[in-house]
Amino acid sequence: MSRLPQLGAHLVTPRKGYTHHGIHVGNGAIIHYSGLAAGMESGPIEETNLATFSAGKGFQVKTYKNSLPVSEIIRRAKSRIGENSYSVFNNNCEHFCLWCVVDEHTSPQVDTATWVSAPSAGAMVGLGARATVAASGTAVGLSGAGVMSGLATVGSIVGGGAVAGIVILGVGPGAAMASLVNSTVLADNQCLGTKERESRAVGRVASYSGAMAGTAGSVAAVSALGTTAGLSAAGISSGLAAIGGAVGGGMAAGVFVATAAPVVAAAAVGYGVYKLVQWKKS
Repeated sequence: MSRLPQLGAHLVTPRKGYTHHGIHVGNGAIIHYSGLAAGMESGPIEETNLATFSAGKGFQVKTYKNSLPVSEIIRRAKSRIGENSYSVFNNNCEHFCLWCVVDEHTSPQVDTATWVSAPSAGAMVGLGARATVAASGTAVGLSGAGVMSGLATVGSIVGGGAVAGIVILGVGPGAAMASLVNSTVLADNQCLGTKERESRAVGRVASYSGAMAGTAGSVAAVSALGTTAGLSAAGISSGLAAIGGAVGGGMAAGVFVATAAPVVAAAAVGYGVYKLVQWKKS
């Protein structure tokens, strides 16, 4: 593009695997969060020129139906020059630009990565749990006897049986996912406004609640869905088989689903509640 973009425009320029964002404040001057602008190093919010910002890769202008007045966009951008609290997950260049333009501290790139990563992480946990069950019991493998003895062996760590095994294999990774989400996309940052910090605080509590709810939901599903109701050996076997049957498998697939659920729930509930509170506060 040969002509300069309009004042207050939100500019987007491609990088390998992500996009970089900045605000045009006049005469080709761009204010951006310099972290990851040209490499893997973090950096402050600074003013640069259009050529340096785009790094020879061109740029596009992101348009909005309801943006703040141009003077306010520019005022906001200039007010944060020198801030040096860059975070890929919770305070990146896209967060900065959307805050300037529409008063929303959000990043569609982070949103997409969070929603996509939760099922992937859940799948890895489910596969790991299935492998643990197969190797732990007195009957090795993923036959009905192998699954039940494996779950019982895992559950015996805390003095329980097969039900405790399901809980251990789900709640631990679920809590780990909640901790990861809370220390990255929902981490507190004193540079942020009060509404954003409050929204994140609610989301951090919700992520742990999601992990617990996912675990409880898995146990309840095992108890209720089998041909034999309850949490006896027969109930657990038939419940896991019913859950596994929903995805085209048997008891081993049921273990996969039941242990993956808390991980997915921790991320989905925590981040979902955060976005909901953020929206209500906007």
